[in-house]
Amino acid sequence: MTLWTAAAIAAATAGTAHGDFTATGVAFDSREIGPGDLFVALKGEATDGHRFVGRAFAQGAAGAIVSEAVDHPHVRVADTTAALDALARAARARTDARIIGVTGSVGKTGTKEALFAALDRAAPGAVHRSVKSYNNHVGVPLSLARMPADTRFGVFEMGMNHAGELTALTRLVRPHVAIVTAIAPAHTAYFSGEEAIADAKGEIFAGLEPGGVAIVPYDSPHRDRLIAAATPHAARIVTFGLSEGADVWAREALPVAAGTLVSARLVAADLTFTLAPPGAHWVSNALAVLAAVEAVGGDLAAAGLALAEMAGLAGRGARVPIAVQGGEATLIDESYNANPASMKATIDTLGHTPATRRLVVLGEMRELGEGADDFHAALAGPLATAAVDFALLVGAGMAPLAKALEGRIDFAHVADAAAAGDALIRRIAPGDAVLVKGSNAVGLARLVGALAGGAAVTGASSCFI
Repeated sequence: MTLWTAAAIAAATAGTAHGDFTATGVAFDSREIGPGDLFVALKGEATDGHRFVGRAFAQGAAGAIVSEAVDHPHVRVADTTAALDALARAARARTDARIIGVTGSVGKTGTKEALFAALDRAAPGAVHRSVKSYNNHVGVPLSLARMPADTRFGVFEMGMNHAGELTALTRLVRPHVAIVTAIAPAHTAYFSGEEAIADAKGEIFAGLEPGGVAIVPYDSPHRDRLIAAATPHAARIVTFGLSEGADVWAREALPVAAGTLVSARLVAADLTFTLAPPGAHWVSNALAVLAAVEAVGGDLAAAGLALAEMAGLAGRGARVPIAVQGGEATLIDESYNANPASMKATIDTLGHTPATRRLVVLGEMRELGEGADDFHAALAGPLATAAVDFALLVGAGMAPLAKALEGRIDFAHVADAAAAGDALIRRIAPGDAVLVKGSNAVGLARLVGALAGGAAVTGASSCFI
């Protein structure tokens, strides 16, 4: 399917086409280029995409957006970053799709993926979403530029770590429905407090289309602040949560073998469904998903079926059986990122996971500013409540937690992810549940990859190299 022609790209970006081509995809990372893709040669602080134009065409690129002359079919523009934004605006302008934007301190990627699954169940092949965590100033326009013109529903994740960033992103996306999943301490090094974080997340409502719907977490202490941010832009505000006062709320949420059985009241309907991912935080995410599906006129019954079939996402809750000497253990992969709220939620989920023993590998939480020590130390309580048998703490930032755990829980503290392998291997036994979570920069995904690689864990540290 043709996504872009050279002529359409030139018209959208005010560029000049050199050679005719049609593109079926878009990428700015030459390593992701496949046959028929459009390569956007972005210039950044660390590198220049023009250096990789040759590689992109060797991998099958159909054309490129460049600001310098190249010996391949291309559209030449003055500024390739501005051109990507222009292509995003053109993609948004040419579709009649119902668009949903998602942000929040925690849960936005999982909610985005659940929304995709819920809508795709009833409209297979007609739903477009951001891939991976492409939620920043280049990821969002890339995701928009990849959206086919005949898309029926589009779901876009938007992130930020400074005030003002979401305003720019949401005005590109122009959602019909905008969700804030939750407000929690994250990137606090860049904000004066949670109120400032709430204000920054509330910027998503500034991009709402006329008649748009704002979806706000009812149980958040910042609910009224978010409602105030949405009021000038939204035709309707819908709250979701675990409390009866919410517009969309869970009357009951009962743990069952397949996950959680949820009976939910929506704005205009009731729905009972099984939610596969465990944890109260996922019940809240699911309510936001259903509120959005209802707001865009989606099929709620199909959405309920999709939520029952959702598998955990790599780095965000995937549960993987791993072979250990003498049997099998369960790996809970939360390695992608961490902040105080998500740490507490996943530790609580571990506490409700049937297991012979419960082990955690916790990497330090980054970008927490002056309160970092207190945020880390505060995890001692949730670890004790969850009856964790052993905690492996990774990174210098975990020192306050190590001190708080003395005399309470068996633990070890290592300098980095590379040192974590040996300390963990000696501990895992059949029947264990092992939670791995930390800020992405700590690099625990490598540890997860080694554990889930298929070879039995026997104590040989070479499997982590």
